[in-house]
Amino acid sequence: MALLTRTEEVTPARVARGRRPAPDGRSRLGRGSAVGLGVGVLWLSLLVLLPIAALASTAFENGFGAFWDAVTTPEAVATIRFTVGAALLVTAVNAVVGTLVAWVLVRDDFWGKRAVEVVIDIPFALPTIVAGLVLISLYGPQGPFGVNLVGTQAGVVLALLFVTLPFVVRSVQPVLLDMERDVEEAAASLGASGATTFRRIVLPTIAPAIVSGAALSFARALGEFGSVILISANLIGKTQVSSAYILKLIESQDPVGAASVAVLLLVVAVVVLVLLDALQRRTARRG
Repeated sequence: MALLTRTEEVTPARVARGRRPAPDGRSRLGRGSAVGLGVGVLWLSLLVLLPIAALASTAFENGFGAFWDAVTTPEAVATIRFTVGAALLVTAVNAVVGTLVAWVLVRDDFWGKRAVEVVIDIPFALPTIVAGLVLISLYGPQGPFGVNLVGTQAGVVLALLFVTLPFVVRSVQPVLLDMERDVEEAAASLGASGATTFRRIVLPTIAPAIVSGAALSFARALGEFGSVILISANLIGKTQVSSAYILKLIESQDPVGAASVAVLLLVVAVVVLVLLDALQRRTARRG
């Protein structure tokens, strides 16, 4: 009896000490988790943070005035405006069309479905410069369709749509596959139309995935080079994209100007991605 009493007195205390949370309310990292976190932070620093810091240092090595002069030249402004506008347009189109394609692949069965699955992933595997050559062969002066998009803004948008197609599709498709159909069937049994069911049930569920794919699409379009460099013809003030303009500055022995434009693009990308992340979190909570 004494042993039982002693066990009842000691064991809860030991359990309480073993489960006692950290003073700030968060659980302490184990040794393995701490090592993993350290390796992750080191790897992230080497691959991302240090290059970004070096880029920012180069951009501001002559002071903020030189940075501002580099990013406010007429050519730089026209290039950045066109690049960001094209990236936003491509992101919006991909959000709609990519969701539609993912819906068809998940909810419909048709002949050639496996082939479509493979075709969607081709932009991931195809070198972007090859994509540019393919687009020129189809939509260039000698193209079979009689449509010449070389040197046009439509050609640049088409190239960006080609390389960013898989992002929304592959983000939304797994969510649709994991969705339970019971709620949709219940809504239909209660008289809800297909449009109402999609708007009230399906869309809130897949909205975070759509936003995530859209963010990836925007980031890829903002920094794309290979697929657009040929079809754009690099016309100053018309079809020149920022990546091509940065290359031009580097070839002109102007690393400070190139770094300045790159930093501005980075700031734009971060702002848009933060806004999309906030939208994704909000839609996830509401869903």
